[in-house]
Amino acid sequence: MAMLGDIVQSVEMLLKLIRKPQPYVDPDLDPVLLVPGIAGSILKAVDHQNGNEERVWVRILEADSKFCSKLWSRFDPSTGKTVSLDPSTSITVPEERYGLYAIDVLDPDLIIGQESVYYFHDMIVEMIKWGFQEGKTLFGFGYDFRQSNRLQDTLDRLAAKLESVYKASGGKKINIISHSMGGLLVKCFMGLHSDVFEKYVKNWIAIAVPFRGAPGYIASTFLNGVSFVEGWEQNFFISKWSMHQLIDYGGENIPLPFNLEILKWAKETHKVLSEAKVPSGVKFYNIYGINLETPHSVCYGSEEAPITDIRDLRFSEPTYVCVDGDGTVPVESAKADGLNAEARVGIPGEHRGILCEPHLYRILKHWLKAGNPDPFYNPINDYVILPTTFEMESLHENGIQVTSLKEEWEIITEDQGNQDANKNSLVSSVSVSQGPSKQSSRSKAHATVIVHPQNEGKQHVELNAISVSIDAQS
Repeated sequence: MAMLGDIVQSVEMLLKLIRKPQPYVDPDLDPVLLVPGIAGSILKAVDHQNGNEERVWVRILEADSKFCSKLWSRFDPSTGKTVSLDPSTSITVPEERYGLYAIDVLDPDLIIGQESVYYFHDMIVEMIKWGFQEGKTLFGFGYDFRQSNRLQDTLDRLAAKLESVYKASGGKKINIISHSMGGLLVKCFMGLHSDVFEKYVKNWIAIAVPFRGAPGYIASTFLNGVSFVEGWEQNFFISKWSMHQLIDYGGENIPLPFNLEILKWAKETHKVLSEAKVPSGVKFYNIYGINLETPHSVCYGSEEAPITDIRDLRFSEPTYVCVDGDGTVPVESAKADGLNAEARVGIPGEHRGILCEPHLYRILKHWLKAGNPDPFYNPINDYVILPTTFEMESLHENGIQVTSLKEEWEIITEDQGNQDANKNSLVSSVSVSQGPSKQSSRSKAHATVIVHPQNEGKQHVELNAISVSIDAQS
């Protein structure tokens, strides 16, 4: 037994000696606070009797039953709060890793297919490469997304979070990066507490925010449910029928999210949002997704077969009128922030998948002034150049050197109105020659550049070049 203990102790000492290399930390970076959208925070149910906690969002095993028993709720018009139907528990958001745990991987126990429940995970990994450090310059704010965006409890938590981040970073003002409904929460806070916002915030970057709603998607979600994951995982996840909350709960009739009490509250929220202004000391940026068919309006039934009983809506297949957007939020909604923006940039991407887009990271890196300068980013025209191919061959024989070069890039630009994938490619060429002298060789180079227009704001650029030089002594 003693020998076994010695072995364990020796292994522990070895493990302490073998440490992972520490990531690069840039002490000059301003802090970043990540704010997720709807369904983007881990939620736990706390038992009032024994204090035990269990994760109820997100989870794969028993997901449907836990969702229905712990997260189904009713709106209390007297307080504006959404109250769980289960009176024996309350919902909390974990605060580990300075708030990042709750918005990173939404089901940390899932091993196979974990990317299906990623939220800010890829962005956090990328930002740490740029020199951000958890607890010093990188933080997260998770919240109970069932609640109103102007619920005072949530706004108080956000105010306390801003103050704590400000202090933890040594008094540096904060860059807020919000996604989807998180942007509406930030805008509500800015409208109701502009003095606090101006005190602590330097920049606000909104990503895929439904400033004027996501009418087609939300209407269909409430009436027909929605699947948050696709493929085999949805067999273990919450059923789409549970997502729209059934009318009957234990024999009690519960109003659907479409009711007059919520409408009255929403009207006041809309007023707050429409009157919010960016304080003079804060800069606002807007990034939105493009190039995906996005539901704008939804129709149930038809002229020949109209819906006569509203209860049948839940079981009817909708017909959508689609517009350009990210699959959830229409472009016209995402751009209609009503604020004084430093920049509005549309990039190809799906509503949640946009958080993993390299194009997004290049823009964020530039705006946050993080990491080394990106040689492939042009801030004036706001396009990104991604090198895709580089090949070079050289042959030298009998005083003659021949070098061939092939290089390709992909250019992603916001301006897509004038682009046509069927348009003919543009070809341009250039030749350069140098005469011989006693000290230098005689050389000539010729290059051809071909630009291939593509869809989704992309252009493929090919460069083919060849040079021939003859030694002066030859």
